[in-house]
Order: sequence, then C-alpha cells, then structure tokens
Amino acid sequence: MPDIIHLLPDSVANQIAAGEVVQRPASAVKELMENALDAGGSKIKLIVKDAGKTLIQVIDNGCGMSETDARMSFERHATSKIQKADDLFAIRTMGFRGEALASIAAIAQVELKTRRIGDDLGVQIDIEGSEIKRQETVSCAEGTSISVKNLFFNVPARRNFLKTDSVELRHIIDEFQRVCIPNPEIAFSFHHNNTEIFHLESGSLKQRLMGIFGSSYNSRLVPVEENTGIVKIKGFVIKPDFAKKTRGEQFFFLNKRFIKNGYLHHAVQSAFEQLLSKDSFASYFLMLDVDPKSIDINIHPTKTEVKFEDEKAIYAFLRSAVKKSLGQFNISPSLDFDQEAHLYNMPLKPVDGIYKQPTIKVDENYNPFKTEKKEIAERELSNKANWEKLYSRHVDNQLEFEIKKEEETQQTINTDWDNDLHESNKKSTYQLHNKYILTHIKTGFMVIDQQGAHERILYERILEGFEKHKSATQQELFPKTIELNTPDFELVKELQSEIQSMGFDISEFGKNTFVIHGVPADTSDYDSVKLLEGLLENYKQNLLELKSDKRENLARSMARNTAIKSGRGLSQEEMQNIIDELFACKMPYNTPSGKPTITTFSSDDLDKRFKK
Repeated sequence: MPDIIHLLPDSVANQIAAGEVVQRPASAVKELMENALDAGGSKIKLIVKDAGKTLIQVIDNGCGMSETDARMSFERHATSKIQKADDLFAIRTMGFRGEALASIAAIAQVELKTRRIGDDLGVQIDIEGSEIKRQETVSCAEGTSISVKNLFFNVPARRNFLKTDSVELRHIIDEFQRVCIPNPEIAFSFHHNNTEIFHLESGSLKQRLMGIFGSSYNSRLVPVEENTGIVKIKGFVIKPDFAKKTRGEQFFFLNKRFIKNGYLHHAVQSAFEQLLSKDSFASYFLMLDVDPKSIDINIHPTKTEVKFEDEKAIYAFLRSAVKKSLGQFNISPSLDFDQEAHLYNMPLKPVDGIYKQPTIKVDENYNPFKTEKKEIAERELSNKANWEKLYSRHVDNQLEFEIKKEEETQQTINTDWDNDLHESNKKSTYQLHNKYILTHIKTGFMVIDQQGAHERILYERILEGFEKHKSATQQELFPKTIELNTPDFELVKELQSEIQSMGFDISEFGKNTFVIHGVPADTSDYDSVKLLEGLLENYKQNLLELKSDKRENLARSMARNTAIKSGRGLSQEEMQNIIDELFACKMPYNTPSGKPTITTFSSDDLDKRFKK
C-alpha cells in the first residue's frame, strides 16, 4: 500500500496561512501599516480603491530594505524581529511572525518598491500567487511602497464572501484608526477612490483623537494617567453624558498594539458604575504599557488577544485610575474633600481689605424659666382650640371624601353594568403605571405594552413609506448641521437614499458634516440632530445583533428611537388610537424584535384566583 502523507506545496501552504492572516482587505491593511510602523517611518500614506478589492497601497519613508531583504521578506517565517524563542517575551515591534507578506502574496498580485536611506537605487519585486514575476533595480524614493492588487484573484470563493464596498471600507477605517491612535507622533493620510478621508498631522494624543473623531471631542475627553510598578496607564475616557448604545469607541492598546479584552473592559465599565444607564457603554482610548516579559501576545494570528501574567492587578489599577479621573474632574460624586475643596474655599482677603474680628451678642437679662402661669394656661387653651378645630375640619373632609368616593364607585359600577347590558362598542381604557394600557374584551380584559405597540405601528408605517419611496417631511425653520466621525459619515452616505425615503431631508456639507433641512413629519417635536444620531446608534446596534436588510434595520431603528416610552401618561384618545392602529397592523401581536405586545386575562382566570 503506498504512503499517503506528503508535504503541501508552498503555494498551497501559503494560501492556508492566508486564510488565518488575511480574512478581508482590512486584514491586509493592518499588516502592511504595521510593517510601515516597524520600518520607523514618520509619514505613512494609505491608498485604497474599491474598498481594497482592486488596490491597497501603503507608502512610508522608513528605513527601506536591501535587495536581499526585500526578496526574503516574502518567504514564510522570515523576520528580522526574533532569532530565538526567548525573543518572543521581549517583543516591542508590531510584527514578528514573518507570515504577513508571504500570505498576502499567495492570494494577490503584489508590487514592492523599496530603497534604503543612503542608497542610490532601490529594488522592485513583482509577485503573483507566490510566484515571482520580476525582480529588478529601479529608481524610487527612500522608504517602501507596497501595492496589493486584485485581492483573492486566485481564490474566487473567498472573494465572493466579501461584503459590499461600504461595509469593507468601514472595516478598513477601523484598522486604520487602530494603528493611528497609539502613534500620534507619526503623520498619516488615507485616500479612497481619489478622495482623502483622513489627513492626520503629528501631534499629541488628544489632537489625534480630535483629528479622527472630530473637534467636538475636545470637550468630551477626560484624561487618565497612572504609573505603577506593574503597568503604566495613559489615555482618555469619554464623559458619561456622551455614552453610546453600542461598543463602537472602545480602544485598548497594549504597548501600542490594539487588543481586545473583556476582563479589562469590565474594569472600565465598573468605574462608570451609577453614571451610565444599563443600555449604555463607556467609551475610552486607553494605553497600557507593561513589561513584555509579563505578557504573551503569540496566541492568535491577528495578535489582538493577549495573556497577562497578573491580570487581576492590572484590573484593579485600571479601575482605580479611571474612577480617580472621573472624581478629579467632578464627573462622579466624591466624599474626598481634597478633590472638591474648591467648592468650599473662602476668599483669602476681604473685598475692602480690612479684617473684622467676629463678635457674639448676648442678652444678659434673658431667663428661660421666667414665664407667668397665666400666659402658659392661655397658650395651652389656645393650642387646644386650634387642634380641635383642625381635627373637626379633617373629619368633615374625610366624610365628604368617603361620600364622593362611594358615588364614583357606584357610578362606575352602573356604567360598566350598562355597557355590558347594551354591549356598547365604546370600550373603556385605562393606563397602568404609565406603561400598560388595559381594555375590556368579552372574555375578560387585555393588557397592551404601550411602547412595544407603538414600535410595531411605526415599524409597519415606515416600511409602507419605503414601498411608496417617500414619506412626508417637515422642513426645519433653521437647518441644523451634524458633524460625524468618519465611519458614521460613510454609513450615512451609504444609507442616504433610504434615510431620505423615511422623510429626512439631508445633504452633505463639507468634511464629515451633513445639513438637516427636514425631518419626518411625525417627529417634528424631536431634536433633529439627536434623532439622526439615535437612528445611527440603533442601526449599528442592530447590525451587531441581527442580519437584516438596510430598510428593515432602519425601520426598526427609527421605530425604537421615536416610539412612546414607558412612563409617559396617555390621554383616553391617545390610548384608543394606539389600540385601533395596532390591530390594523399586519402583525399586531409582536414588536419588530419579536417581543409580545399583547397579553389577555380571561374571566375564568380571575375567578380561579378569588375562589377559596
């Protein structure tokens, strides 16, 4: 029987490795930009076409490579970062596995141009599907330029699984931000389809965050800084007033590398305890600096998961540092009078400049025991009369109240009795705890969740508007501008036609800014900026939890954002309108998210509860 085990060809092995390292265009962007950082460049430029499907190009002014190094960089496990196993526990660079370029070259057409500082000429290498097509000496700028064209050209099944350009572009923006934020001393730029999306100059961390997320973040950021023997913590958290419903802006960087860690996230979230509602999440940009020997980053190909030697200590320091910052800036209540001493400070010098000695006035003739018996008796008699008068008034009021209550009860009983006798079509409705609507039915009574019912009504109304391609719009008397971060701006551009079909009248106005000229007619009482922001937040939250098309997601998001909330009192007419419109819906018994809107209680159920 012949042997059946054999070695895989390098081209196949590289494609398998690429499946771990390069899952989508954003993965290639991450690896190439990290290589540019390791090269020591002070300016890094990212150029993308068709959301990375056609072209991904990264240009840096770093150290460059020799002809031999350039050729070796495309070999598997070829790296300049480590030489022995112990080096894995002293890593400060972004890349070290030596798999990125080999994996990318296996599934794309790659062109590399590089020249070392001081060399007269550089080298160009063209690779297609792990096969070298050309290698020659060329004239090029100092540093490195690497272009990845037609990603997954030889793996069509993988290419078919890619999402739309707008979705893939948002993933690229996410990776770009994760590289830019912890490196504010480096200038970055990002171009997509000949349009500049980001232009970030070198500066401080705060300036970098404002450059990425907008100038409005200047007043939202709370600085955090703590130095201990185990970890150094530096960065910012967002004020609780600006907390979001999604986990979007939550960044942990360990030794300048973006990581994901639910345990550390819980530390930050717990520091915001009693400052956030249950459905809100803290936003933060926190840098952790620890000794590389105390962590293990070699547990995942993307290096976003890390093991800590003393995770509990880092948890405690992180929670304490965030809580301390919130207290110092008077965002959370504190009993530490040193932190809030300015609230109790008195002026050091009087306005007139003259210090006055405090004095005490004493009535030397005062005698607390000197009281005539006659005065006491008169006062007691007067008090007794007043109390009796007060009590008699209370008795009269109580009697009047009980008579009135008895009349109302009798009237209610008679009314219900008459309704049952005459089988009137007009049903009485009641509101319970400003949350539920109660109404009579023939077999008992029905309880309706007012918020869930209104969500269902609005959801179907919005979907019907989509089918008609237009909903009524209420024009704003004074148009408002809304400034968004880049991912949200791109999201609104993607959804602009659907948003306008819902009744919004919006138009682009400069970089990352829209002008709101009008809102849906039935939402004119809402603040237009907050309404659109809430719509985006709910939409992004639904993207994480559900798989639905854009229109259904938008309808669900808008319905949830504008529905009558629990705790609002309703008039008899409003309750009746909700009942009528609910039962006119196609699916009246459930909210858009599947929760029940109605529950019924029969007379038999009530009878059983009152039987002995």
